[in-house]
Amino acid sequence: MSSLGPPEPSGTALDVLTFGEAMVSFRSAGPLASGAAVAPGLAGAETNVAIALARLGHRAGWVGRLGADPFGDLALRELRAEGVDVSHVVTDVEAPTGLMFLEQRTADVSRVDYRRAGSAGSRLCPADLTQPLGPSPRILHVTGITPALSVTAREAWAAALDEASGADVLVSLDVNYRARLWDRATARDVLQARAAGADIVIASDDELDLVADGPEAEAVGALLAGGSSYVVVKRGACGASVWTADGRIDAPALPVTAVDTVGAGDAFSAGFLSGLLDGLDAGACLQRGVLLGAWAVSTRGDWQGLPRRAELDLLAMGPGATLR
Repeated sequence: MSSLGPPEPSGTALDVLTFGEAMVSFRSAGPLASGAAVAPGLAGAETNVAIALARLGHRAGWVGRLGADPFGDLALRELRAEGVDVSHVVTDVEAPTGLMFLEQRTADVSRVDYRRAGSAGSRLCPADLTQPLGPSPRILHVTGITPALSVTAREAWAAALDEASGADVLVSLDVNYRARLWDRATARDVLQARAAGADIVIASDDELDLVADGPEAEAVGALLAGGSSYVVVKRGACGASVWTADGRIDAPALPVTAVDTVGAGDAFSAGFLSGLLDGLDAGACLQRGVLLGAWAVSTRGDWQGLPRRAELDLLAMGPGATLR
């Protein structure tokens, strides 16, 4: 567990390091079974966070395995173009890059189909993270997706958390539960064992039971007593809350026109971490998280519509505004 004063940046260390599986997403505006056209793009919770942070001017890096195929090339090109450090990404010649198909079934409902079993990303192992964690980042951001991918990915996830804790690095854990990857009982066993070692715990209100038992106040109290400094609860259209030793702060959702909710949680996490990196207080970090989440739902794509730092205030112009 590290101290919470934002450390001075070293000349070489990253602000945030994250790792996991990157996939190529094929999005369609209609039913895939009817032959709707698809467009490929980079997808992945951890890469979404890294890109969002890089767009805000932070030094972000991502580590993972990609297949030696055109999809892996696409993922690397997108990350490099967004300024994300990929110097420790492994190209796996024995496994393919994972794929994801997202179809817009109605204006309000999307459906996702994965092709990730046996993917390069699922073959992540502890050795892949040894060098990236050498120059300690200011924050290590992990999600509950990675330990669900495979035994070796879970081992890498646990080893990275141990290394970060020993190196006095801030650890951020976004629960990010995926029911298609593992059941809640297994996820609870794995995540509860490690949540107490995270400085920042981020969960949707329906995920909090995966990291601590009891009603919200009781669960949050257990996490804070265990050493967490920030417990962030996302409430969708009802906004979000951050709990600290000083109590609870709430922030309402921003009123925007929702066009695509994919990636909103990742954008929120990136916004909160960006606030911490900038030395903001808990309430201001929460506000930036809500702001980034609003950007995500009001633009299309996992990360494509997220703002640069100079654009952060654009949503304050209100519906129908035109910047001239």
